Amino acid sequence: MALQLASLLDDPVQTVSLDTFSGLNKGDPAPFWLFQGVCGAWGINHERAELNLITVSENATFVLLLDGVAEGVVRVSQPGYVGGPEAVASEISWLNALHDIDGVTLINPVPTVRGTFITTIRDLNGVGWTVISTKFVEGTVLEDLDNPAPYYRTIGSWAARFHEQSRRWDPPYGFVRFNWDISNMVGPSPRWGRWETAPLEPAERELCDKALWKALDVMMKAPRTNETWGLIHADLRPSNVIRGDDGTLTIIDFDDAGYSWYLYDYAASLSFVEHKPYAPELAQAWVAGYQEVAGAFDDEQLEMMSALSMIRRMQMLGWTVSHREDALPDGLSAEEAPGSVECAERYLRDPLWLLR
Repeated sequence: MALQLASLLDDPVQTVSLDTFSGLNKGDPAPFWLFQGVCGAWGINHERAELNLITVSENATFVLLLDGVAEGVVRVSQPGYVGGPEAVASEISWLNALHDIDGVTLINPVPTVRGTFITTIRDLNGVGWTVISTKFVEGTVLEDLDNPAPYYRTIGSWAARFHEQSRRWDPPYGFVRFNWDISNMVGPSPRWGRWETAPLEPAERELCDKALWKALDVMMKAPRTNETWGLIHADLRPSNVIRGDDGTLTIIDFDDAGYSWYLYDYAASLSFVEHKPYAPELAQAWVAGYQEVAGAFDDEQLEMMSALSMIRRMQMLGWTVSHREDALPDGLSAEEAPGSVECAERYLRDPLWLLR
């Protein structure tokens, strides 16, 4: 599908933080400039509409209500964060292509009145914010369940289907997404913040550093071939999967989609909860589902998956330092530092501990 970029390339590299929305709490109405812009772009009668905050993370997301009923989710990207409007349009292009996979349920982007899937809305300072809208999905986010393990076999199998599609898909002209390579995860200037600034004691920091380097040693030898490296969701975890009342699962939020090792999707599926007692059950269910589609993992792949999981844990520890606590379920942010130490200890004793 050709990218729809006309008139959407304003200010693609501006650097503006989401502090614009830092004064908002969940449920608060959007700033009027955003509300007005969304109504205009999607042809909505503003007298019928409300636009209320869901959360602020890499983006600010809002629920769109019409006559009090949730109809859509509006995502506002900080200018330049993922490469500007071109990168957001590329995300939607891949999402639309994934809809061709049988048996997988995904969010549906909603076109604007101009026929594009993205638009630029300017704030009171003239800064252009890239905005998309998707249809609202009724149900329960898996993150809100005590244990999402019963659904991880499906998540693993869907990840394998995504990877099959990625290997054979020919992106359209102008397609651009970033890489999730080691430097963007845990390098000197990682995309989400340095884990080293987390509240750890010196001995704890040394332990985490030792585990991280053990994992990095594995990935520095990992090949980048068409079979091992490509376009992935990169955040297929419980917060991005919704269970409908009929049990149907729907995958949302492709904002982190980029190029990396395919097995990074395994690591991403365990984000923030590797220390939880149910984490091994999640890991093993994901692997079982993936293998149903792609065949059995060999020892080298299992070692890579486990290394990427350790690296992801430290990457997301850095994430917690630079993000609002309410971007995670209650109490989870405070668990990340001690939980990372626990994961480091376990990885040093047995790199495959989550798969035992």
